[in-house]
Amino acid sequence: MQLTPEQIIRRPIILTEKSARLREGDNKVIFEVRREANKIQIKDAIQTLFKVGVLDVNTMVLRGKDKRMGRGYAKLRNWKKAIVTLKAGDEIQFFDEEKAE
Repeated sequence: MQLTPEQIIRRPIILTEKSARLREGDNKVIFEVRREANKIQIKDAIQTLFKVGVLDVNTMVLRGKDKRMGRGYAKLRNWKKAIVTLKAGDEIQFFDEEKAE
């Protein structure tokens, strides 16, 4: 099955301290991606959707947490995270972020 770029990239993870530190210091952006997608597909999807250059993609599968649901327990699904290194000078603006000068 061929995946489109919109199906590969689920959402950006931008509201954490770690993602903010990586964006400012190392020009890296973190995304939640489909578990079936490989690094090459993720790289192509980022370049297609955001029109930026991608140097490197690191992926990891994170285990779902055990959650309390009523009287019993349930396990949230496992998910895949991709840390994408962008070329120098490229950046991705997710919402109206203005550079403070």
